[in-house]
Amino acid sequence: MNVITVKTSSKQYDVCIGYGVLSHLQSKLESLVPKVSKILIITDDQVAPYYLEEVKQNCLHVNTVEQYVIPHGEKSKSFAIYEDCLTYCFDIQLDRNSLILALGGGVVGDLAGFVAATYMRGIRFIQMPTTLLAHDSAIGGKVAINLPKAKNIVGAFYQPELVLYELNFLTTLPIEEWRSGFAEVSKEAMISSIENLNWLMEYIHSLENLDAELIEKCVTMGISVKNEIVSKDERENGERAFLNLGHTLGHAIEAYLGYAKTTHGEAIAFGTLFSIYLSEQYFKIDLKYDEILRWYKQLEYPVYSNLEIELIVNLMKQDKKNIDLKIKYILLKNYGNPVTCELEEEFIKENLDCFLKQILS
Repeated sequence: MNVITVKTSSKQYDVCIGYGVLSHLQSKLESLVPKVSKILIITDDQVAPYYLEEVKQNCLHVNTVEQYVIPHGEKSKSFAIYEDCLTYCFDIQLDRNSLILALGGGVVGDLAGFVAATYMRGIRFIQMPTTLLAHDSAIGGKVAINLPKAKNIVGAFYQPELVLYELNFLTTLPIEEWRSGFAEVSKEAMISSIENLNWLMEYIHSLENLDAELIEKCVTMGISVKNEIVSKDERENGERAFLNLGHTLGHAIEAYLGYAKTTHGEAIAFGTLFSIYLSEQYFKIDLKYDEILRWYKQLEYPVYSNLEIELIVNLMKQDKKNIDLKIKYILLKNYGNPVTCELEEEFIKENLDCFLKQILS
């Protein structure tokens, strides 16, 4: 088991990563002070049949373990589902010594974390990711729900008590979820060092049937990079924004297509490609864009055609990083050297048009 300690300004907690770490859940729960009075496991209808009972069996020392199962998918990060969760917390009489356990991917973690952050002005919660993508969202305390027109626009910074990452849970993931999660792993490599990126490109040529040890190394690397950043900048006042590499275009594509039409990570991968292309144009440098493009194609990331540039750029303006609708973009001066730039709208439009024509040719 690998243990990474996250030290933010508001809280310190452990991220436990490995195969078989679920067996440590009960001892971790017993160590919490004050004693946990009741547990509510929030999960979704895809994860529940696989892992809910197994997790409940590891919470036996608590007198009462309740469960709430939500529909899977981004549509559950809504006010309606959020209200349903809060109402259920009230109906089963969760108190301030209770704990919410988020068992699922990023949607479950974001929603359950926001419920925990706001119910009774905040109760404790634990993140138990079940997807590769959630290695990113489970770390750092960003919890949120969506508006129909904007992702993660209603939320809070609220750190968990613990992140328990049972890697055996990843065995049931479909290939598109491996692609989705690996997009964030590759992004973390790009913003951290050329060595991390070269290591991934050397060893990852397909996302099917990955070696267990390689999966653990990828997850640990990604979480270590994120920890280094969020421990310095919990509330995204500075360098935490670098974790949004690829997200300005990626989030716009998600909103443009509809959140259920593509996975988050696949949209982010396309956005990351554009960020590399844009960085080369803006700084007049060579980031080996063509090599990254070939690598992403080898990993079978989708290409998005028929994007309306005017509408996409308008959606970019709604990104949370922006002030006064001016577009702040995360670019790379080199791998391991990300920067935030305020870009002119016309510059983005011109380069997005060229990028799309080139990538679709």
